[in-house]
Amino acid sequence: MPRTTDDFTGDTPDDAVDLHFIGNATLLVRHGPLTLLTDPNFLHRGEYAYLGYGLLSRRLTEPALGVDELPRLDGIVLSHLHGDHWDRHARRNLDRDVPILTTPHAARRLKVVQGFRRTAGLRTWQALTLRQGGVQVRVTSLPGRHAGQPLLRALLPPVMGSMLEFGPVGGPVRLRLYLSGDTMLHDGLDEITRRFPAADLAVLHLGGTLLPGGFLVTMDGAQGAELARRLDPRLVLPVHYGDYTVMRSPLSAFLAEAERLGLGERIVPCRHGGRARLSTEPGAVPTVS
Repeated sequence: MPRTTDDFTGDTPDDAVDLHFIGNATLLVRHGPLTLLTDPNFLHRGEYAYLGYGLLSRRLTEPALGVDELPRLDGIVLSHLHGDHWDRHARRNLDRDVPILTTPHAARRLKVVQGFRRTAGLRTWQALTLRQGGVQVRVTSLPGRHAGQPLLRALLPPVMGSMLEFGPVGGPVRLRLYLSGDTMLHDGLDEITRRFPAADLAVLHLGGTLLPGGFLVTMDGAQGAELARRLDPRLVLPVHYGDYTVMRSPLSAFLAEAERLGLGERIVPCRHGGRARLSTEPGAVPTVS
């Protein structure tokens, strides 16, 4: 089981990856001097995210950090262009020269319309490497499907998962972190296990997001637990739950199903605002605060 501690200070060593769960799907990820941000969402409690076609959803939680409190960023990994993953605070306040790794659909809009100059659109299985101070992360775009119905998928922005592989520049991969993105469970995700060894940590976007008409567009608890069973990561961090009014599947549903599948010991108990440190040493126990 992960260890808990109240002392989570100091710089991230080169043999660890630090995660700060800011809220929704937003994580601040550090490995040595390298710092990444995922799916920047800094709307405040009570503000509305625009989800397209006139659909709004009210935020129910407060982000653990404001966009003005972020450290210097070496890159942003953006799963897709939706208002609860890239909001107006991100658009107005993030550095327009920070590299953004995202879908080709999102990259075109960020670069042409919003002026983010160093945006890269990654096709599925395409990779790009970011380096800083002797360490690197290789980011590979993975399959994602935002809805089960083909017609609904055509109306929603394309989404990608990501595999983040951390290690020294020119050296071996020390730690793999899987980001599911807002995908539904589908057989195309099984290809991930054939291309990559099991991730050290799987970050799963849950929430059971329900659109008008009863359309489910993110994994509920049962789907998230089943994906964890299929991918068989060493550890699992659930995110993207309880933050917006459209999210109908609570964290408790995922935890209960994960326990039923024998995955309970793998869950990293890092809730909104929490931090976790994962050592790159094989079998090391994560520290959570």
